[in-house]
Amino acid sequence: MKTHHKIIRTRRNRYLLSVLLVMVVSALIYAGYWWHYSRFRVVSHNAFVTGNLIPVEADATGIVTQVLVEESQYVNKGDLLVSLDEHRAQTALGQRRGELGQVVREIGAVFSTRQQICQKLIARSARLARVRHDVTRFRQALPTGSVSEQVMQNAEDQATALEAEMREAEAELKAIEAKVGGTSKILHPDVEAAKYKFIAAYLEYSRQQIHAPVSGYVSMRKAQVGNRVQPGDPLITIVPLGHLWVEANLRETEIAQIRPGQPAEVSVDLYGKNQIYHGTVEGLIPGTGSVFALLPPDNAVGNFIHIVERIPVRIALRQDEILKNPIRPGLSTVTSIDVTESEQPLGASLATVTAPEYQTDIFADEIADAEAKAQTIIMDNLIQKNDPPEPDCRSPQSVTLNSSSAYQ
Repeated sequence: MKTHHKIIRTRRNRYLLSVLLVMVVSALIYAGYWWHYSRFRVVSHNAFVTGNLIPVEADATGIVTQVLVEESQYVNKGDLLVSLDEHRAQTALGQRRGELGQVVREIGAVFSTRQQICQKLIARSARLARVRHDVTRFRQALPTGSVSEQVMQNAEDQATALEAEMREAEAELKAIEAKVGGTSKILHPDVEAAKYKFIAAYLEYSRQQIHAPVSGYVSMRKAQVGNRVQPGDPLITIVPLGHLWVEANLRETEIAQIRPGQPAEVSVDLYGKNQIYHGTVEGLIPGTGSVFALLPPDNAVGNFIHIVERIPVRIALRQDEILKNPIRPGLSTVTSIDVTESEQPLGASLATVTAPEYQTDIFADEIADAEAKAQTIIMDNLIQKNDPPEPDCRSPQSVTLNSSSAYQ
């Protein structure tokens, strides 16, 4: 019996020694791993893939008549996505086209009226000059009896009447000049106002066709045939998968070691740890997640519990890697940041806006097309394509108006 207990005790001590040895070796391995690797890294399991979600919204009022894309399809920039019923917009465009032509003709008539009044003023000025010459000759001949007093008086009365008609014509000319002076038929303010009303109607008409602002995959399709949409209504979301990044929510106690430019390794739960994505810290979001929440906390009320806040850190991913092994926004990741490199200051940012989805030019030609169509309408409604030279309403034949006392 003693020998049996001794054997059991020996085996137990051997097992305990083996377990202790394994624990010591494991502790040494972990200590070595921490000393040479882990102490220079910040690891977060609270990190997710994110990207630009481009909303496609209605910019005009209308009824959806056709949906040309479905979720998960890839579309190129400029592709037609949704068509709206364009009948009302087309009617409004035609009305504005008619109004523009009408205004152009009305302004042309005003310019012609100015020409008419100007010629009338020149004619009356010439008549007044002739009558004044007659008055001067009659006054010289009156002492000799060659001209009667009645003829002299009639000439003076006629000159007075012509002076009144001159003043009337000048007043009419000033009224016309207030409407058209300093401008032309094409550049008249009324024509400009009507032209831009036409352009607004043209843009409303052209926006009945909704095109993709950027290239990407279709998601969250809400447009349905028969829906009546208003400006601002969401129709589709486009997700470009060639430009993604990771948003890691790090504890505030870890942020002091984070700097822009530090390398990071990202593993996505979709592929597991066998697929590692390499990234770079681009910058830190200027605030914790709580301050940007829908209902930010109000610690002034006294109900305060100290918790460790988290600050989002933006980590860029390499485009070649995410194209080779595609990922999607919203996927969970395990992100490890190497904090040994810290050349950049904490407040620096390496984020850029050079990706294609940061700008679109699908609307660039709309205003030029509208301007060209408006100019065609204006020229079609100009009766006189080239305005004749403006007559000099104060021609050398015109005379200065004097009071009737000048003939006394």
